[in-house]
Amino acid sequence: MIGKRIGGRVYYYLAESARVNGKPRVVGQRYLGTAEDIATAMAGGSAEAAGARHRTFGDVAAVWGTLQRLELIRRVDEAAGAQRAKPTLGFHLALAVLHRATAPGTEFEQWWSGCVAQDLIRPRPRKDAITAASHHRAMRRLTEERISGVEAAVAEAVRDLLGDDGTEALAVDVAQFAAFTAADCTSSPGKDVLAGLGLVVTRDGAIPLVSRVYRRDSAPTFGALAGELGGRYPDAEVTLVFHAGQAGQLDLGARSGFVGSLPLADHRELRARTDSGYRQVDPERFAGLTALDTRATVDGVRRRVIVTHSATLHAAQHRAFTDELSTAVRDLDGLAAALAAGTHRGDRTQVHAEISRIIRGRRVERVLGITLEGTRPGEIRLSHRVDEAAVARLGDEFFGKQVLVTDRDWPVAEVVTAARARTHLESTFRWLTGVAPAGHGQWTPHRIAVHTLVSVLAATVTHLMRREADRAGMNLSVAELLDQLRGIGETVLRHRSTGGRPRTRRILSDRTPRQQALFGLFGLARFAPR
Repeated sequence: MIGKRIGGRVYYYLAESARVNGKPRVVGQRYLGTAEDIATAMAGGSAEAAGARHRTFGDVAAVWGTLQRLELIRRVDEAAGAQRAKPTLGFHLALAVLHRATAPGTEFEQWWSGCVAQDLIRPRPRKDAITAASHHRAMRRLTEERISGVEAAVAEAVRDLLGDDGTEALAVDVAQFAAFTAADCTSSPGKDVLAGLGLVVTRDGAIPLVSRVYRRDSAPTFGALAGELGGRYPDAEVTLVFHAGQAGQLDLGARSGFVGSLPLADHRELRARTDSGYRQVDPERFAGLTALDTRATVDGVRRRVIVTHSATLHAAQHRAFTDELSTAVRDLDGLAAALAAGTHRGDRTQVHAEISRIIRGRRVERVLGITLEGTRPGEIRLSHRVDEAAVARLGDEFFGKQVLVTDRDWPVAEVVTAARARTHLESTFRWLTGVAPAGHGQWTPHRIAVHTLVSVLAATVTHLMRREADRAGMNLSVAELLDQLRGIGETVLRHRSTGGRPRTRRILSDRTPRQQALFGLFGLARFAPR
């Protein structure tokens, strides 16, 4: 231990000496502080902190660890070819994915300036190597050819991690992917263009493999989109997943390999069945979900159909219907009062139009009995009643129910999982992109392509993480998973300088049992401060 007098005070250092080329040299040195600092430490205390800041740790560490497992940087650099710039394109793309997955609503420069990633990444880049300008310049090097190569390389990485579980895939359509103020929008300059996204994802975990963004004002049919995507990923057996609105676009008689939902209103014989054939699907994964596995005629062909009933959805739809019914009854009461008071002097045609406006497009018209008396304006009277038997039938037939059709012989739980893949992906992309990416002005085709690539890769990483959490017994959406991980925070304490450099200490926050389980699942201890 040696002391150095600086500015009239003595500061102590722990020095390690060794012979280098036969001569004694100091090969290691650690600052200890003043005599008072050392005395405080010996007494079990610590020097008073001069300041502290808190930042999230768990989400950044878990996503970065998953990027490492996918070997994203190496794979992207190999796909991109020879590069002279440092850090490489692979490194910048990994940062972009990390940013999108953990702070999608924050500008890159603001996020990077205080992000824990600066302490996690090894080797650590120079401070001046990562700026918003250099990052955006690097992303401009993502040509169309490189984007295709990157997507193929990451798909191969996912397949390597999943093994046999990655040999079956689903084709899905996320119709509400994003809205862009497109530079090439000649029909309505400066206005948002809605974009959809076609995807091939793994059957296990709905992890994106290949994608295609399209403008919704010139969208291809889902069948054509699925065929194109399946052709770009020929190594897997692809099952088409469609929703009720797309059912009419597809010729199921000429297609094999599909799971889809059908319009409930078109299948009264199925929705009206309330027999004992309903069975629990999977109490752990789908709490409150029962299903009837049967057969019915769909487009002239006898098909396997599964009618599901969700207690949670039933309750939510019942609440919404009750609110709608209350609003309609209140508005009808107001109209009846206006007619009785003579303040509404419209003829029967006008009154009928007002009634239609009140109940238009709502299921309340199924349960309301409305009577009009009188023919001349000022003499027309309105009365109404709620048919409670019709309310009960509506609840039994519609609330909480969904009709699925498939030609797969999978267990019911797997059919339901496939049917819900699109919903999970829509939720993920809402989290990653929002309705309209902000702060970028007009979007050229290249910028849209890069934005889409980063969003899809962020979904790939987070869905891979979600799959692992699900297998560990934690059924969470991507947003819920990242929220739990974000709750694992890090506090950086900065101690007062006593002549040398200010000293910092990093400590992690206390963790809930679930956060601790995720901490172990994603191996976050290797990133924790020592």
